[in-house]
Amino acid sequence: MTQRRFRHRAAVSLIALACTVPAAAQAQSIASPASEGASSTDIVVTATRREERAVDVPIAVSSLSGDKLAAINSSGQDIRFLSGRVPSLLAESSFGRTFPRFYIRGLGNTDFSSDAAQPVSVVYDNIALESPFLKAFPAFDLENIEVLKGPQGTLFGRNTPAGVIKLTSARPTDHYTGHGSVSWGTYNTINSELALSGPITETLRFRVAGNLQHRDDWVKNDYAETINERRFDGYDDLAGRALLEYDNGPLNVLVNLHGRHLRGSARVFRGNTIKPGTNDFVDGFDVEHTAQNGSNPQRLDGWGSNVQASYDFDGLGTLFSVTGWEKVKVFSRGDVDGSYPAAVPFSVESGSKAKPREFTQELRFASEKFGDVSFQAGAYYFNQNLDTEALSWSTTNVQTNGNTSHLDNETYAVFGSVEYTPVESLILRGGLRWSHDRKYGNLNAADGVLLSEGRAKGSKVSWDGSATYKLDPDHSLYARAASGYLGASLKNDAVSGVASEAKPQTTTSFEVGFKGEERGLVSYSADVFYMNTRNIQLTAVGGASNTTTLINAKKAIGWGVEGEMAITPVEGLSLTAGGSYNFTKLKDSDLRVEPCSGGCTVLDPVVAGTSLVSIDGNRLPQAPRWIANWTASYTVPISENQEVFAYTDWAYRSSVNLFLYDSVEFTGKASLEGGLRAGWRDNAMGIEVAAFARNITNQIRIVGAIDFNNLTSMVNEPRIIGGEVKFHF
Repeated sequence: MTQRRFRHRAAVSLIALACTVPAAAQAQSIASPASEGASSTDIVVTATRREERAVDVPIAVSSLSGDKLAAINSSGQDIRFLSGRVPSLLAESSFGRTFPRFYIRGLGNTDFSSDAAQPVSVVYDNIALESPFLKAFPAFDLENIEVLKGPQGTLFGRNTPAGVIKLTSARPTDHYTGHGSVSWGTYNTINSELALSGPITETLRFRVAGNLQHRDDWVKNDYAETINERRFDGYDDLAGRALLEYDNGPLNVLVNLHGRHLRGSARVFRGNTIKPGTNDFVDGFDVEHTAQNGSNPQRLDGWGSNVQASYDFDGLGTLFSVTGWEKVKVFSRGDVDGSYPAAVPFSVESGSKAKPREFTQELRFASEKFGDVSFQAGAYYFNQNLDTEALSWSTTNVQTNGNTSHLDNETYAVFGSVEYTPVESLILRGGLRWSHDRKYGNLNAADGVLLSEGRAKGSKVSWDGSATYKLDPDHSLYARAASGYLGASLKNDAVSGVASEAKPQTTTSFEVGFKGEERGLVSYSADVFYMNTRNIQLTAVGGASNTTTLINAKKAIGWGVEGEMAITPVEGLSLTAGGSYNFTKLKDSDLRVEPCSGGCTVLDPVVAGTSLVSIDGNRLPQAPRWIANWTASYTVPISENQEVFAYTDWAYRSSVNLFLYDSVEFTGKASLEGGLRAGWRDNAMGIEVAAFARNITNQIRIVGAIDFNNLTSMVNEPRIIGGEVKFHF
């Protein structure tokens, strides 16, 4: 799509936004009102696009906020800090801080290409972000993070067969307030945040917030003959957000401007670091050292804006409009083999430039309750333009421009849901969504010659239905069935010049669960689920040519159990625990992929007469069977306004397959990481001083790999120890 057409559709969306501003009734924020009867101690979520008590919502939803969110995000990590922090959620990346890949209940996508389609949707301030580069926007000055598990296709954006990660920024306030923090730790790691909020007039208020993260290059390059960097893996990551909210009578308008500027290292690939025949590191492995001849820079510049408006029609309901624009430019270069010419048969250094641009427009009407019935209905439009260019470098840093690719990605949808309460203790809900997807992609040689092009389009109806039975106001049982849809995908691998296509996939999920709250003392939830994904889209990555190729498997099944609990047994002591078991299995007797070519021990059977292996029956990649997390917080008053506190958090995941095929070397070991934060605060002065540690035991694990010509690994972050000062007013 041309820039002219893109601007035209943006103008149309502004007209749609203007339609949400007629005449008068009562003010309403972007979120629908909380359910009646909620108290200040209730857990309130927005999983149904309305504010509701969690106990009333027929969805497995986890929420992070307050001390837990502050502690796990205290050491300058990117959004991958969410991995393992709630049941059934894992995150990883082979691009570092610019390209997170999320997996919920085992469903995700290991694709490292710019045009990757992911079944987990990230919704940041009500904007569904498609590009992984946009999903990497830093998490700071947040109200909360919610993780919705299972298909959410009727109310949230697009492409949600696995679930939704929903981040909500803190809103402007009607009184002056602010906070700031700065921490310093190992490797000169700095994490700082500043926010200021308050009124401008009676109807206008603002909020500005910024986040600066820094780390020195801490991985030493031991290859003495390199002509490139001597150290890797540092970063300077600056992000900011400005909010302006107009609230007058029935009309509420929230304008959001945000941007990000990143300069640092791309992911450090560590060649020849896995001991053949095992999934151990080679003898003498040191996480602070590597040896390679390539350069490893990464740059990202992005900006975005959104306008969220609501208008309340007294006695009828609320009309919402959400309009968003996002744009980012990314450059990344890396030593793909993670080594130097003498250590491998050949040396490969490649990179890319990517420029995704996205536009979103949603109109949604949420009704009041008419007797026993309420409803939501709306329309959704999404457009993405993505340009990618492949680059490569010789050992003397001579750059060669490679293939270029372009992708147009467009979605139209209409949706609706109904809630019916035939008796006070029973809530019935159902929803439908019709989506139409259209994609066009082309692949061009460096000289502009068209190598290939492809088109894909299709329509699909997704649905959900649920019942919640209230045992009493604070305890409920629920059952839910839902489908999620991921449209056909096109891939033009600019590096290899290979084009591929995958058919649409559909996930059908069934779950039953139990939720309860003892107000202010304990909350708990548990569920069991089964899911069936037909024509599941998979990406065969790596192999001898290090390409990414789309394929479909006939089916993948999954089932599991999840549970969470939070309890305050005595004053000052808070405990939480969560866990999940996820079983996944590919079911396609004709499903074959190319295995590694770097000396790994493949466990799958080789198909006679080919170099391919059968992966029928394998579990999905990056899908651990077990995830568990637990926290403990204890606060002791030492005076009327002062207290000391300690907070610890732990996350465990069992072993994972790093690729679609099974191999000894590319099986990531089980991982257990813990954090600790302890300090003193004065609530009257608004000051807090704390010490923290992340990955206390300094456990280093292989979390990703490159398999095309040597046993190259990627690892988790090492132990970070530091101190932090916070203030608020």
